Amino acid sequence: MPAAQARRGLTDGAPSERNGPAARTVFEWILNGQFLLQRAEIPDVPTAPDVHAIIGVDRDGPGYLQHYFDSRGVARVYAMTLDGDVWRLVRSVEDFSPLNFWQRFTGTFSEDGGVIRGAWETSPDGSSWEHDFDLTYTRLA
Repeated sequence: MPAAQARRGLTDGAPSERNGPAARTVFEWILNGQFLLQRAEIPDVPTAPDVHAIIGVDRDGPGYLQHYFDSRGVARVYAMTLDGDVWRLVRSVEDFSPLNFWQRFTGTFSEDGGVIRGAWETSPDGSSWEHDFDLTYTRLA
């Protein structure tokens, strides 16, 4: 993953653009640049979990793997791709947790790379998808 695609100090939109609560997500390279750590929190929503995710190359596939962990004790693995300006995450197989539903995220980088606009979707079967929530990352630093 090129370093230019790793973003530090991202947040869930500027206050005037935000439809949801303020959030903070930080991406940083760890372990000599072999992995990308993503940390996220939504302090204004006590029920929202804090998240740590570790992203690395998928040695058996064409993209990356995101190992997701949150403060509820949830652990999941998402297949991840970066294709041009599109970032995709998909969970379609059972891993650390039972696969009670499928999930996917599709986000698009702005032309200058400072904003990612996307949405999460869920599916009971992998064929009919429903919108879960929108998510916008805005680079702060």
